[in-house]
Amino acid sequence: MDARTPQIAGRLDATRRRTLDLYAPLPEEHLVAQPSALLSPPLWDLGHIAAYEELWVAGRLAGRPSLHPGLQAVYDAAETPRADRGDAPILAPEAALGYLDAVREVSREVLAASDLDDDDPLARGGFVFEMVAQHEAQHTETVLQAFQLLPPGAYVPPARPAAVPVAPDAAGAWVEIPGGTFAMGAGEDGFAYDCERPRHERRVAPVLMARDPVTNGAHREFIADGGYERPELWTAEGWRWRRREGVVAPLYWEPDGAGGWLERSFEALVPLDLDRPLCHVSAHEADAHARWAGARLPTEVEWERAAAGAPCASGRANLGQMSFGPLPVGTAAPAPSGCRGMLGDVWEWTADTFSGYPGFRAFPYREYAEVFFGTAYRVLRGGSWATQPIAARSTFRNWDLPQRRQIFSGLRLARDLP
Repeated sequence: MDARTPQIAGRLDATRRRTLDLYAPLPEEHLVAQPSALLSPPLWDLGHIAAYEELWVAGRLAGRPSLHPGLQAVYDAAETPRADRGDAPILAPEAALGYLDAVREVSREVLAASDLDDDDPLARGGFVFEMVAQHEAQHTETVLQAFQLLPPGAYVPPARPAAVPVAPDAAGAWVEIPGGTFAMGAGEDGFAYDCERPRHERRVAPVLMARDPVTNGAHREFIADGGYERPELWTAEGWRWRRREGVVAPLYWEPDGAGGWLERSFEALVPLDLDRPLCHVSAHEADAHARWAGARLPTEVEWERAAAGAPCASGRANLGQMSFGPLPVGTAAPAPSGCRGMLGDVWEWTADTFSGYPGFRAFPYREYAEVFFGTAYRVLRGGSWATQPIAARSTFRNWDLPQRRQIFSGLRLARDLP
């Protein structure tokens, strides 16, 4: 047996265990309900995870028929958009779980029989198996967004680990990221999505990057200084959005009645922790905060340059979903650049819209990334506490519309050197 085969099987199984563990506390009435038009009913995601795995492993790699051919379109993200999924004829809970198990059994058989050195690019290096594992891991993060959007207390997470005490540190520190040419994007070895490739040379000017992501405390000061009421801090599009939506604070912040703020996280409504990274802000809010701070958002090139070599191992970055929220800044080990928390805690909005790198080639399907290229979507980097380590790397590119706030998103500041 190829030594890589049990390792791949282990990643598939670990990802599945995490999926089932996250779903376990969810009452059935919330499993089948759609929490928002932005997100699917959690039950749809279970069927989609199974259908995606079946399509690529059993179907595209092994040429086997589908167990539920009539449901392939229902569970296709493009064929059945999120707004329609609440009324889609999806499998009942027990049937969906059975579908997951049956598909996984087929995947194990196909993996055991696969030549990982085959010329087929889906088989080579276990690409398609790594893809379905990462796809499932990414969906569990989306599902956690849905759980957070449920009524308060509808989802009670498993016991949260106690936060590691962090020694007081100087706030507002900056790190100089040297300029020069560097190789941006994922190399040929290991799994990466098409939008992370090809690796190519990029030149970047030296820049000052905030050592840590922006904290709740800093954004509280932004609010106290009238940040949500000052149009000069906002882009024209952002100001229209803020006024139209009546936004006066990050999503899930609530006034405490005494001039302060509370923050809701799943079942908990607690006083705002000023030392934790700011979360659940749109790109519009991130832009405005950066302008207020006399700074800007980093470009993708600057961000990746600063994040190169950032640790993502358990215990060194707040990844893996089981913290159920960001940890105080300074908890994670720094990248070689000196910037902390580059992976985990919160996704960080960048200044760039989403496009392909020079020489981009869609593989294995253009619907993953290419259909989103253009000026509508903004890029986020770094992962969040809800990202599994299998899907966290300094080259990974996430994207969303600039008004979205249900994602676990914050920001890091950048400044031009004098």
